[in-house]
Amino acid sequence: MPSWSSSLLAVLSAVLLALAFPNFEFWFLAWFALVPFFWAIEREKESTAKSFLLGWLWGAVFFFGTCWWLAYAPTHYGGIPAPISYFLVFCATATVGIFPGIFAALFSVLLKRFGAWAILSAPFLWTAIEFLRFWVTGNNWNAIAYSQAFQVNQIQLAEIGGIYLVSFLLVSSNAVLIYWLFKRNSISSIPVFIVFICILGTILWFHDAILWERNRFIGGEGFAYVVGVQPNVPMSGLRYEEWQRLRQKHVELTEAALKKLNERRTNGNEQPTIVVFPESPMNFRYERDREFQQFLREFTARNNVSVLFNSAEPDRSGERYFNSAVMVNERGEKTTQYDKIFLLPFGEYAPVPAPLQSLVPTMVGNFSFGTEYDLFDFGQAKAGVMICFESHFPNLSREYVLQGADVIVEMTNDGYLGNTPVLRQHLANAVFRAVETNRPVLRVTNVGVTAYINRRGEVLDAAEPYTEATRVWTVSKSDGAQTFYVRYGDWFAWLCSIISLALLALSFWRRSAKDEIKA
Repeated sequence: MPSWSSSLLAVLSAVLLALAFPNFEFWFLAWFALVPFFWAIEREKESTAKSFLLGWLWGAVFFFGTCWWLAYAPTHYGGIPAPISYFLVFCATATVGIFPGIFAALFSVLLKRFGAWAILSAPFLWTAIEFLRFWVTGNNWNAIAYSQAFQVNQIQLAEIGGIYLVSFLLVSSNAVLIYWLFKRNSISSIPVFIVFICILGTILWFHDAILWERNRFIGGEGFAYVVGVQPNVPMSGLRYEEWQRLRQKHVELTEAALKKLNERRTNGNEQPTIVVFPESPMNFRYERDREFQQFLREFTARNNVSVLFNSAEPDRSGERYFNSAVMVNERGEKTTQYDKIFLLPFGEYAPVPAPLQSLVPTMVGNFSFGTEYDLFDFGQAKAGVMICFESHFPNLSREYVLQGADVIVEMTNDGYLGNTPVLRQHLANAVFRAVETNRPVLRVTNVGVTAYINRRGEVLDAAEPYTEATRVWTVSKSDGAQTFYVRYGDWFAWLCSIISLALLALSFWRRSAKDEIKA
């Protein structure tokens, strides 16, 4: 086992980094929070097993400290006693803690082979392990870059390398600090600072060059109005009478917003208007609910609007459902349907072999996976839709823009998780999707946070959580320009992975060479 002092350093580091995330949001801590963790690994570097345990401890504390809210749904809606819910969450976060454990074990190998200079490998290795976590688990929630989501200037580099480039810079800051602590009385610390400054300068120059090229384009052809509705639908107790009342509340909120909008319009101002209802427990089933189809025909015709809403739509077998986004135009005709591609594990499907799926409970249902990246017409603009958890997947929004999307719409419902840090943590995902793609994200939620996120990632016109609210925005056709990230995807994460593998291979080769010499 690692020493108690090294273990305390790892715990301290995990707590400091957790404080950088919502709802604490002491974002600046992320620039040095890993220093105690790196110091602890240096102290235990002679034992790969001890280093792994330090990393596992760090991961268990950090992930539980930032994701404890996962216990809210099973406690409040699943009838599971709170101690059991929190224990299950701890088990899950401890499992994910394996990835920081892998980082610590491999980092200790490099430290043992290359000495203090190996500290400079930490940003590459950390980025590679975050990338590995995403591909193995399909989840990179609260990757270190997300701590900076609401600091606009710190996240602009995401348009080049996504969250991984921002993570790299954060870990680089920690690595340079720990190297200086080890070598503060040595002249060898000077080259480290020079290398770091050169890397940072190159990245910033690259960013400015791309930004200048992008800004030469001019967009903004035509525009359409978008009315986002935050209805604050409760998560339980939806009997039919209450369901009807809440559906009517959607209409009342929308028509009140449309009335104000029409008062602002001038004669001849006939821009199309799209109303967006969020994902919610309302459980619309457009294809199989004739009464709801008639309801929408009357609503759209009366207000001359199109409606985009969440609906459970039958799959090709007719026996299961897609979690879908459906648009109905001004004449009450269904025009487009997008079926959710990235479903939530244990929420919308059971991630187990097919014969066992019926035995594993899910929070919402057992949906089929969508496969098509359908785009919706928002006037002259094209919109891609992310349903809830999908805002966590940069490859989805990237694919939308590659296919011509001018704007991204997120429809989500975080109500099952209560008024907890998840609201802001989920919002942080959407912020990065806007910066990565250089497209605005229109976030329409059931309980919050409904907001307009511009291309720089600034959160504008946010509605107060757990209130009824509406927002009116405009969208227009983009210039069509694509960011470096949209064009080349996770190239930087792959680069860090290759460099990490090369360093590890070199360390093992050097060890083998030394063993042969001794023999």
